[in-house]
Amino acid sequence: MKIEVLVVEIGSTITKVSAFSNLKKKNPVYLGKGISSTTTKEGDITIGLRNAIEDLKNKLNIEKLTWSYMYGNSSAAGGLKMTVHGLVPEMTAKAAKEAALGAGAITKLVTSGIISKYDLEKIEEIKPNIILLSGGVDYGESNMIIENAKRLSNLNIRPPIVYAGNKAIQEEVKNIFLKKNFKVYITENVYPEIDKLNIEPVRKIIQKVFEEHIVNAPGMEKIRNYVEGEIIPTPGAVMNAFILLYDEIGDVMGFDVGGATTDVHSVTEGKIEKDSIVIYPEPIAKRTVEGDLGVYVSHQNVINLFDELEVEKIKKYLKYLKPIPKTKNEIYITKKLAEMCIKTSLLRHVGEVRFLYTPSGKLKAIYGKDLRGIKYVVGTGGVLTQIPSMKKYIKEIYKNIDDERILLPKNPKILIDNNYIFSSIGTISKIYKEASKKLLLESINFNNKMFK
Repeated sequence: MKIEVLVVEIGSTITKVSAFSNLKKKNPVYLGKGISSTTTKEGDITIGLRNAIEDLKNKLNIEKLTWSYMYGNSSAAGGLKMTVHGLVPEMTAKAAKEAALGAGAITKLVTSGIISKYDLEKIEEIKPNIILLSGGVDYGESNMIIENAKRLSNLNIRPPIVYAGNKAIQEEVKNIFLKKNFKVYITENVYPEIDKLNIEPVRKIIQKVFEEHIVNAPGMEKIRNYVEGEIIPTPGAVMNAFILLYDEIGDVMGFDVGGATTDVHSVTEGKIEKDSIVIYPEPIAKRTVEGDLGVYVSHQNVINLFDELEVEKIKKYLKYLKPIPKTKNEIYITKKLAEMCIKTSLLRHVGEVRFLYTPSGKLKAIYGKDLRGIKYVVGTGGVLTQIPSMKKYIKEIYKNIDDERILLPKNPKILIDNNYIFSSIGTISKIYKEASKKLLLESINFNNKMFK
């Protein structure tokens, strides 16, 4: 059997292949998915890929499978570690962090102001794949940024440097690093003006560097030879899918619970109110990644969040914890861990209302991401798409968090990525845009009449 497109996703614990046909026609088709454990421990990721393809062949009941094009996304090299350095915590440093997360990176350190000796030691300990330096609006502050560039240039490690700060000193910053044999990428300022974010150019640069980094995973260089175009970060692919879905159905957010991390994506401008002010701007498309919340690799961190009585019960089921849960007990322990991941990550992602007292009276101030305009919440990723009853639990979370200061939607519709294709679709969405829209809507069973 020959198919049109095979999308490969190599995660920290699971490798998946998704098959599609008719992507250039009016009736695109999702054919099926093959799944296997990722084989990093075996020293060759291609073993897991071959196993996933065999699983797909078995599900399609065919003996031979070929394809015209293969595309890929991955997080198998341990994720894309970054450190981010700006000037003002809630402005340039925050904007740079948002850009990193939106691109699929995991930020291990964020600093603001002058980079200290301790910060430099921490950077060398982290060994980031990328260092992102920002700071200053265009034609604004420059001296502190130049000093930070000089300090970073004295590191003993040589990760690529992405500069996304004051454009007036781009050449000076670039030369500082080039003289010390750093690879430097110059892009547009993430915070060019007060109250203006400019994240997309930085995202593109980060994804480009990721493509160079991901080949470090064992066997990835072999896969790279088969894949069309770039291998993009899996979280970035999922964000692409949510942005595409936003264009179709409006304000949306979703959870992707994995073995190592839990990602929350939201695409919304927030609610505009006359009696409140937004303290710091937020990107329309926002991603937060909780590197300590996962149902397999990071399970111990999640267990520590439960109260003592629940912990004792959960520990009895830990022997059933598997990368791909199948039995009743395996599903139970994975589900309990996933529930805590969802609730905790949601509360970390959402913004809140605080009241400021001024000479003119009490002022309602919005800090963080305003999710009150969200109409739909989507569950994607292996846990939320494969384990029954997660849809009901997600709905209960929104009902049970009863605090008007927290900027959550009141009664969103809960949808599930039934075909588990958000990351695959996000990988090919710019190539097959119309087909991608249709396949996303089919996967979440979206019917305009049903949800009006």
